[in-house]
Parts: sequence; structure tokens; C-alpha cells
Amino acid sequence: MRRIAAALGAALLALAIAPPATAAAPGTAAPSCGIAWGSLPKTDPALSAAAVAGVRAGAHECFDRMVVDLSGKVAGYSVRYVDDVVEPGNGRTVSVAGGARLQVTVTAPSYAANGTPTYSPADPGRLADVTGFQAFRQIAWAGSYEGYTDFGLGVRACLPFRVVVLDGPRTGSRLVIEVAHHW
Repeated sequence: MRRIAAALGAALLALAIAPPATAAAPGTAAPSCGIAWGSLPKTDPALSAAAVAGVRAGAHECFDRMVVDLSGKVAGYSVRYVDDVVEPGNGRTVSVAGGARLQVTVTAPSYAANGTPTYSPADPGRLADVTGFQAFRQIAWAGSYEGYTDFGLGVRACLPFRVVVLDGPRTGSRLVIEVAHHW
């Protein structure tokens, strides 16, 4: 019995002082992001009186970020993984690079009440330069129809994401979609 207890004690001591087998070599460890997001759809069905004013992207240490700028308050949105991104109104497929695709729908038009465009991308297939991003592969225009504006966000794989609404600048607001680099 003493031998078993001594062996068990020695094994526990060895485990306590030994580095974990999953530890990365110094200088190569990934950031400890603590991201606890999921990949299920995120939605808010409210309608907005704001209009889409712009789209931009940024790369961060733990996630990539897409920002949709609006001229007023963001009210509603739908962000979800889809097999194919489709144009609103006609259902045509929009080609989007990546291993997975998010359909980003903002309940706001990209035109004013008189029909004048508030956002008209020069290159519908490349709304922001995402070269070198870890998660993003492409941000594409899908269209605006009957008060809804759609984008295709191509990502490396089906990764966790979150949606945040931020006020400003001034009287505008921002719909922010952040996609984690890892699970």
C-alpha cells in the first residue's frame, strides 16, 4: 500500500511541475482572447430610418471586423452563415470567396427617400481590402431592395462571430460584425 501511495505521490508531483503538453514554444503562442462567441444567427427584426453610408474593415489581434456605417441609428439586422449569399429581391447568387459565407442584412436602404444612392460601391466585389486578414477573405455587395441592404462576408471557415451596434460618429451609428480568428 505504501508503494502505491508513494508512486501516486511522485506522479502527482511530476504533473504539478511539468509543463503542459499543449504549451506552445515561447514566441509562437497565440493570444489568449477569451472569445466565447458562437456561430448561430444574430438578428434584430426592427426597421430603420437610417441609410447605409459606407463599409470598411479592420484586422485585430483576435478577430477581423466589418463595419457598416449608417446615417442614423441602426435598428435591425440579420447576420448568419449561409451556403450561398443571395441578392435581395431576385435571389441570384453572389460569388464570395472563402470556406464559409455570412449573409449580412441591414434593415436600412442604401438610398435616400427620393431614390438617390447613399452608398454605391465602386467595386461591388471588393468593398474593403482584406488582404492579409486571418478570418476574412472578401466583402462583397449583394444589393439593396425595399429598405434592406445585403452584403456577403467570405471567411476562411465557419468561425465564431458577434454583432455589435455602436452609436456615432455624430448622429450616425455603426453595425459591427466581428469574426474570431479561431474557435
